[in-house]
Amino acid sequence: MKFPSIFRTSSPQRFDVKPRYYDPVKEEIEERTSRIKKELEEEGLLSGEDGHNPQGYGASIRGSFSSYRGIKQRDTSLFNSTAMIRTLLFFGMITAAFGYIYIGPVVLTYMAYTGLIAVGIYFFFKIKKQRKR
Repeated sequence: MKFPSIFRTSSPQRFDVKPRYYDPVKEEIEERTSRIKKELEEEGLLSGEDGHNPQGYGASIRGSFSSYRGIKQRDTSLFNSTAMIRTLLFFGMITAAFGYIYIGPVVLTYMAYTGLIAVGIYFFFKIKKQRKR
């Protein structure tokens, strides 16, 4: 059973070798195909690499992107970032450790009250933003 963690553990890299094979039949087919394409381009029956088609054959790109609705905006909140949450937890633990050493156990009570007030303010603004919509 794996315990939840706030840190990512690295997974081992897998060794993946893709062997290369020489296939003379496939190479011959590719040569013939490229030669035939070149001949058709010279005759004007096939569009060239620059996309210019002298006889007007082929697909038109005009209107292809008419159904584009734009990129959906992500919810960019400061507390949605896992890195920010980890940083806040780290600073909270450091503050608790040093506060416990220098002030004593009372600092944990102060931190608990401060945390509750911060969470209350966060939810207050979140609810206020939802009511504006």
